[in-house]
Amino acid sequence: MKKLSLATLGLAALVAAPAMAADLARPVYKAPPPPPVYVFSWTGCYFGGNVGGLWVNKEFTGPVFGESFSADASSWVGGVQGGCNYQFAGGWVVGIQADYDWTNAHADRVSVLFPTLTESFTARSVASVTGRVGYAWDRFLGYVKGGVAWERDDFTFAFPGVIASFGDTRTGWTVGIGGEYAFNNWLTAFVEYDYYNFGSTRDNVVCGPVACFVGGPGLLPFDIKETKSVVKVGLNVLFGGLGYGGPGPVAARY
Repeated sequence: MKKLSLATLGLAALVAAPAMAADLARPVYKAPPPPPVYVFSWTGCYFGGNVGGLWVNKEFTGPVFGESFSADASSWVGGVQGGCNYQFAGGWVVGIQADYDWTNAHADRVSVLFPTLTESFTARSVASVTGRVGYAWDRFLGYVKGGVAWERDDFTFAFPGVIASFGDTRTGWTVGIGGEYAFNNWLTAFVEYDYYNFGSTRDNVVCGPVACFVGGPGLLPFDIKETKSVVKVGLNVLFGGLGYGGPGPVAARY
């Protein structure tokens, strides 16, 4: 009887074991979360260089004698630029930029009323400080810009044997549009068009058989109106800021 009881208990334990195991909760497998999603951030600062082409138009008007004519010139342009951007959530980017470009656009015109008088100009440089507003699609940024501009030109008024040469620095305004693409986390390239308007200013020139002078009331005052167009391409090196030129987490997907 004792042996029979032990055998019965053992058999009962064998029968009950699967049922008890079935009652225990099975462990739930939880997959690890995927890595967070990253996008390029335009927040930070940059510095770089550019090359391109410049087209300048000058309109000369002689208020005393009524002479009016225009002159066009074009040349290369090359310079540097630098600035900083800040990107908001959603892709909008605002920033500020300063640039300076050298050029050598030259034109000569012979006066209609005074055939012995030659008027020449050479555009030497153009600079600006502008604000920028754009929208970023990850590594591509489209933007518009506008602000204050400066230029430096040389003028020459010449009679035979008598020459007046002087430099002229003028202030105006500029607007532009462009696009920029980030190749990696520290280098971008851009293409840009800028329009410059320097309004109209008066330069007084006195030329005679003995001397030629510039400045002050004169016999030959000229109102000079000027506009410029610039197309340029360039490279920027990115630095500064949290994640500028580097990835920044946007969201973690689970």
